Amino acid sequence: MATKNFYDVLGVKRDASQDEIKKAFRKLAQKHHPDAGGDEEKFKEISEAYDTLSDPEKRKEYDQILMFGGIPGADFGGNGGRGRAYTTTVNAGDWADIFSGFGGAQASEGGGFSGFDFSSIFGGQGRAARPAKGGDLTLSIEVSFTEALEGAQRKITYRIPSTGDEQSLTVKIPAGAVEGGKLRYKKRGEYGANGGERGDLVITTHVASHPVFSRDGADVRMDLPISIYEAALGTTVEIPTPRGQTVRLRVPAGTQEGKTFRFKDLGAPNVKKKGQNGALLVTVRIQVPKELSKEEREALEKAQAEDPTAWREDFWAKARQA
Repeated sequence: MATKNFYDVLGVKRDASQDEIKKAFRKLAQKHHPDAGGDEEKFKEISEAYDTLSDPEKRKEYDQILMFGGIPGADFGGNGGRGRAYTTTVNAGDWADIFSGFGGAQASEGGGFSGFDFSSIFGGQGRAARPAKGGDLTLSIEVSFTEALEGAQRKITYRIPSTGDEQSLTVKIPAGAVEGGKLRYKKRGEYGANGGERGDLVITTHVASHPVFSRDGADVRMDLPISIYEAALGTTVEIPTPRGQTVRLRVPAGTQEGKTFRFKDLGAPNVKKKGQNGALLVTVRIQVPKELSKEEREALEKAQAEDPTAWREDFWAKARQA
C-alpha cells in the first residue's frame, strides 16, 4: 500500500490554510522531537511534510501530483527545485514502471496524462530522497574589552526555527577574541532532512569599546596626551597597560605629534598564534594650552623672537612644485 500523503501526515485537510498547517506541525514536532524522547523517523516525516506544504510553490507541485492520481513522495522539502526525486512505498518500483500502466505509455511520454510533463517534476528518475544537512544558525555575543582580552564563558539559550524548541550552550570566548570573530559549534544548528546531519551554530563576537584602549587585531592601541613643553623638552611618563599594570615611557625632546612607541608583548593574546601576544602601541598627542599666564606668554614670545628656524620653508617649496 502507498504511504500517507503529506496532508495525512500533518492531520490537516487538503484546503488547510498556512496557519492551520503551521499549528499542526508545531504540535506534532513538540510531541515527536528526538530531544523530547520522540521517534526520530516520525519527526523526519512530519518535517518533510511541513517543508513542502508550507512553501506555496512546492505545495502547488505536490497538489498536482495528487490531482493526477498522485503517489505521495519524499524530498519535497529536502533539496527543492527541479530534478528532485520523489519516492514511494508502492511495490518498491520506479516511476517509469508505475506510469507505464496508464494508457500504455511511459512516464516520460505523459501517457494517459497528456499535456502534463511528469519528467519536469521527476527529473526522469525515481531515486530515493537524499540526506540534506541542516542550515547553519547565527548568533551574536557582546563581550567587554576585558573579557575579550582575558577570555570568558557565557551561557546562552537559542531557539531552533523549524521546531521552536530552545537549546542551551556554554560559549567559551577565547583570550584575545576580536571584534567580528567567529566561533563555530558543530552540529548545533538546524536539523537536517532525510537523515542528514545538523547544521552548525556560528557565533560572532562584538567587543565593547574601552575609554583608553582600542584593539587592532592582537595589538592594543592608546593615545597619550602630552603638553607642548613635554614634547619640546622631553619627559618620562607612567602609562597604563591593558592588564592593569604600568610601564614608563621616555619621550625624547623634540617628539612630534603622532609619534608611536611600541611595547612588545604587552598587547592581547594572538588567537591565531597560540602563546604569542601583540604589542601595546602608544601614540603621542601633543596638547596646546588654551590659556597662558603672563609669564608663559612672555617666555614663549621671547623664544619665538629668538628662533631662527624657517618653519614653513619646506611647505612652500612643496606647494610651488605641485
